[in-house]
Amino acid sequence: MDQRVTEAPAATAALPEVRLLPITQATAVTFTDLYLRLALLVFVQTGTKRVVCPRNGELIGAAGDLMIFPPGSFVTLENRPVLNDSYRATGLCLSHDLIDAVFAGCGAERRAPGIQLLRAKPDRPAEMLDLIRETLSNPALPPEIRSHRLLEPLIWLRGHGVHLPRLEQDAPLNRVRGLIETDPAHPWRIGEVAAHLAMSEATLRRRLTEAGQGFARLLLNTRLELGLSLLQTTERPISDVALDCGFKTPSHFSDAFRHRFGIRPRAIRTAAV
Repeated sequence: MDQRVTEAPAATAALPEVRLLPITQATAVTFTDLYLRLALLVFVQTGTKRVVCPRNGELIGAAGDLMIFPPGSFVTLENRPVLNDSYRATGLCLSHDLIDAVFAGCGAERRAPGIQLLRAKPDRPAEMLDLIRETLSNPALPPEIRSHRLLEPLIWLRGHGVHLPRLEQDAPLNRVRGLIETDPAHPWRIGEVAAHLAMSEATLRRRLTEAGQGFARLLLNTRLELGLSLLQTTERPISDVALDCGFKTPSHFSDAFRHRFGIRPRAIRTAAV
């Protein structure tokens, strides 16, 4: 999933890049096997979010709760609107460098924490969201101060028992998806991708197979999950989203989207009546 919402690289001297985006969804639907390349924090504001986590079982986040997704997660989740209103949340993507700055000292035995949940009471994660918003919206802050302030919420998370492991950067799935996300409309071919990653096509095919992904499927899923993110977090016309994500026509995008997620793209924004 965006993982354009789902995306943010960089660190310290060049400002640590984070992305804070509003998420809106009008129709309840379950999304299976979404890949989150970077760490994602979801602050639920209206409705509920149901997540199935192999490690921690079923988790349901309500209004005011915070759900924490480690980088490199495959997740199954359902966003549930409330009567007469959409599901609404704020998503925060965190760069690997920010995570390393706070969590690098955590023990290896804690590298697979699964999805984590902090409740509105007693944890009050909304206060952390307010701090992030204030930091990102203040252009007068010197870069060094801004960088340090963006670490404070992660320090707060660690103090509440949260752990965010760093995703290995040389993992083939991560590298391929990261490359595709730089230009999803580009007509990517596996030989070109392999050359970008300085490996042979045969080696890339083998490593993707070991990760349980073929290239064609990986390319399609990356584009569709990016499209889902843009539908949830922007007001761009569906036709523009389709073209931006590498689909030749809006109808091609709509058909592929329905096959992957079970609903048409427009249902993300407009509930069926």
